[in-house]
Amino acid sequence: MEILSQIWSFLGLLTVLQNVLPTQLVSLLHSTYESIQDFFSPYSYFEIPEFNGYCGVDVNDLYRHVNLYLNSINSSSTCRRLTLSRSKSSNRISYTVAPNQMVRDAFRGHHLSWTHQVDSVQDSVEEKRSFTLKLPKRHRLELLNPYLEQVTARAEEFKRVSRERRLFTNNGHGSYESGWSSVPFRHPSTFETLALEPELKTQLMDDLTTFSEGQEFYHKIGRAWKRGYLLYGPPGSGKSSLIAAMANFLCYDVYDLELSKVSDNSELRALLIQTTNRSIIVIEDIDCSINLTGDRMAKTRNNQSMHKKNRHVIGNDTEDNGRVTLSGLLNFTDGLWSCCGEEKVIVFTTNHKDNVDPALVRCGRMDMHVSLGTCGMHAFKVLVKNYLGLDSHVQFDVVESCIRSGGTLTPAHIGEILLRNRRDADVAVKAVLTAMQAKILGADMDTTDGRHEYDDMERTPESTGRRLMESPDNWLEGSPEKKKKKEGSTWDKNVKFLVRLRSLTKSDSGRRGI
Repeated sequence: MEILSQIWSFLGLLTVLQNVLPTQLVSLLHSTYESIQDFFSPYSYFEIPEFNGYCGVDVNDLYRHVNLYLNSINSSSTCRRLTLSRSKSSNRISYTVAPNQMVRDAFRGHHLSWTHQVDSVQDSVEEKRSFTLKLPKRHRLELLNPYLEQVTARAEEFKRVSRERRLFTNNGHGSYESGWSSVPFRHPSTFETLALEPELKTQLMDDLTTFSEGQEFYHKIGRAWKRGYLLYGPPGSGKSSLIAAMANFLCYDVYDLELSKVSDNSELRALLIQTTNRSIIVIEDIDCSINLTGDRMAKTRNNQSMHKKNRHVIGNDTEDNGRVTLSGLLNFTDGLWSCCGEEKVIVFTTNHKDNVDPALVRCGRMDMHVSLGTCGMHAFKVLVKNYLGLDSHVQFDVVESCIRSGGTLTPAHIGEILLRNRRDADVAVKAVLTAMQAKILGADMDTTDGRHEYDDMERTPESTGRRLMESPDNWLEGSPEKKKKKEGSTWDKNVKFLVRLRSLTKSDSGRRGI
């Protein structure tokens, strides 16, 4: 008790002295005390204020980076009090360190800490915020800069991953301040749920990762930091789903560019300038968007003749009568204007690769050509897992036999069948088998009747199932040419194969008690 009374007496004396002594002398004594304390302390302290200077207008980027960094390292494990918040446009809960709370961290084997200082401003409702970094004094020179670089890098990565991504489309006013309108991008497609063969999936993921981490490499070789992908294949092969999976993998915004809404090349350039870094620019059905891929020699001849007839109207550079030209699109993807911004991916899609002008898809513009078609066995298993929640099924061997015999279907076709029959897994797989058997029959009929390869809409699974119940001889009715079967012909092989599949299906159904 005597010691406590002495301490209280000393504090009272200090209070009296503070009131009696001049303010300048009190400040001098206080600074001297802090200097002595800093001299004997084993730590160094660095303050990072919220604003630069004394005006409170210019935001300190380092303060923002520290706040994001402390979010990324899960400060809840070392901090007792956190401030939680969530915006209306995001489902993610973010938190900040509560006022005057400390967060511990480690770097290169040394212990560091952050303290969030919040002080009230005299005669004002505003607050003065700052972060104070404490690190070992002996190692401050070797730790400070590398640690702050790590803080900035982790903060930018956390911001890229956690921010709300947007899906943009051009609104027809690209020459004005904003030619894009947007909605939140929340497509659920990922590489894990994508119906692709594992080799192609791994190749795409590795290529995207290498691109996103290649800033120094692209700058070193003097090339714009962009990447082009051409996705081609029949309708329903998963081109749009792949684009969504790429955006979710990279955490990029998506710009869906509709060329039919673009008035001329100038507006196209304006739209490119307005796109942000770390984004995917998509032009779907490039061969059908506008007339770009015709015979360029014929266009040249027509333009020359029109120029001679209407020289006083057309002039020297008409940009194809105010429309987007092939030259303008080439400059958009690989010209001088393509270097506006960094870390951009340009994706073209088409159902018919041969209809796309070769100048659009050459190396340097479309760096990677991705062929998407029908499902292999691995892709089929992914779809069954997604729609039915099954890792295996007794009919998988029969499905694999159908795939090897030409009964492959697109992911959209299989997905629709599984979705329609998702309440019963056995019925769903059997319906897919029936559609594959129809595809095998349809492929042979297309070669004999001269019908289109994909024209199988009339041969529904129900009609094919009825035909498989009949005798194989009845399948050839109505076509005298088909009745003239040759030994070892493709038709005989298909018939025998389908009869064998039918028997296998029946035997499996009997074993399951169906």
